[in-house]
Amino acid sequence: MAIFKRAAATLAVLAAAAMIITPQKVVAHGDVTPQAVDTSGLPDLGKEWHEENPWRDPKGENWLRAIEVGASGYNQNCARCHGLGAVSGGLAPDLRVLEANIDGDEWYLERFRLGYTQNGITKMPAFEELLTQEAAWAIRTYLETRPDEGALDDHLTALNDARDKLQKMVSDGKTPESVKDQVSSIRETMLGIAGVVETGSGAPIADSVASKAAAKLDGSPESLKNAAEVLKVGLSAAQ
Repeated sequence: MAIFKRAAATLAVLAAAAMIITPQKVVAHGDVTPQAVDTSGLPDLGKEWHEENPWRDPKGENWLRAIEVGASGYNQNCARCHGLGAVSGGLAPDLRVLEANIDGDEWYLERFRLGYTQNGITKMPAFEELLTQEAAWAIRTYLETRPDEGALDDHLTALNDARDKLQKMVSDGKTPESVKDQVSSIRETMLGIAGVVETGSGAPIADSVASKAAAKLDGSPESLKNAAEVLKVGLSAAQ
């Protein structure tokens, strides 16, 4: 069974120079030294490594926190080579398409724990001694919830419309309570989109700009501004 859906393309880029390591210092993702990941809020997984992602279930109590931790850990340690938002620029595998199952976990753990060497050159350092198991699985959870390539294309009109409406509410000085019905409608639209955005990994739910915007529309004083900013940044990145 192919671990990657686009296995041929992935194998073609595995030989590309992604990371460099020297005897004195580990230098990952170009010139970025591996950074510790704050995993507070996630349970201790113990010393023995799990074989399967313990936080894959979207209904699990640790799913959202794992994505948050994983996003931070990925951006600090992986994005330089694997791309912002896990959108690969071609130097390293596109990790969005690593299947969200135990086969994908096996490949991921091997690379994470042991690194990757080709022709005596270390392309990726072993992270087992650099980051915790909790950080490893949080990054994995973040990766497998990335929307698939083009997954938002059919929803860009609705997302841009929601962004523009929220930005106008903010510029007009509206409060969440004063535009309650409009905000409720926008939130329902965001939740509807979030429910159908597909992941590249086959995971059941994507952590998309739509789901993030819906979460920000919680009725708090800054909710309109926060949701508008999420949509602004997220849609800019999607272009």
